[in-house]
Amino acid sequence: MHTPPAAILIADEMHPSLFAMLDKAGFTYTYQPTIDRAGLLSTLAPYEGLIIRSKTTVDAQMLAAAPNLHYIGRAGAGLDLIDMEAADSRGIRVFHAGTGNRDAVAEHVLGMLLALFNNIVKADREVRQGVWDREGNRGIELMGKTVGLFGYGNNGQATARRLSGFGCRVLAYDKFRTNYSDSYAQESTVAQIMAEADVLSLHIPLTDDTRQWINPDFVAQMGNPFFLVNASRGEVVSLSAVVAGLQSGKVRGACLDVQENEKLKTLTPTQQANFDYLRQSDRVIMTPHIAGWTHESYVRINEVLVEQLVAALRSIDS
Repeated sequence: MHTPPAAILIADEMHPSLFAMLDKAGFTYTYQPTIDRAGLLSTLAPYEGLIIRSKTTVDAQMLAAAPNLHYIGRAGAGLDLIDMEAADSRGIRVFHAGTGNRDAVAEHVLGMLLALFNNIVKADREVRQGVWDREGNRGIELMGKTVGLFGYGNNGQATARRLSGFGCRVLAYDKFRTNYSDSYAQESTVAQIMAEADVLSLHIPLTDDTRQWINPDFVAQMGNPFFLVNASRGEVVSLSAVVAGLQSGKVRGACLDVQENEKLKTLTPTQQANFDYLRQSDRVIMTPHIAGWTHESYVRINEVLVEQLVAALRSIDS
């Protein structure tokens, strides 16, 4: 006999499609999108499930206040907001929608690269101002470039599929996988990518190992002047290293969907100086962490998450 799902607390703002999906699956839930940390600590105890998006950090203290919690759902791909070790120690299952926004991320990465290579943002701004400069906006082609992907999970694979259509040679490194070469990318080492890549695109989680991975030493060791794309987590990249690389010519251009500090009104003096340099540079395209933020992905993320919750429930009942 099927066991009715226990109550879920939804602690972040969600796309309305989620609620119909949960209703159809028979879940009961409480929706508190504006609840703060103090409210969560005092409210979470009776709930067996917690669904979050980008506002809520789930650490050991939070889990200690949730003795009945059996699972956490993250309506997104990244898990850096959740203390996975603490969750594992409690036997709490963690679900995320890793496939939900992979196509959106891949399309955004390609869009940023094409815009940068063809001076689309710069040229558009100039034409609007009455400047008709064809030679100054002569572009370069993505065709034939060697693109290195750090991370070959959902987003990396979706990006490789699209790059293959542009005639790129794609090298991929993923520390968590083996034997993953396919028709879109060649399994590679960090050293090979650093030696050969014309473009470096990041598709990795934020961990202690990846924090500030792209730093001045890393940039200096790249074999070729290169273009950098970061649609993963801002803290993976030292923006001081990007600025220095742009100034030296080692970094030919940068596509940055994320920042070290995305609360732009709280930048430190160093962060502000880096941001000011980047925003005035014609060799940089920046977007506000929207690579996976399409209308379609917003719904798909909920579909993937609820599918996992239902499958987990069935496995418990079987």
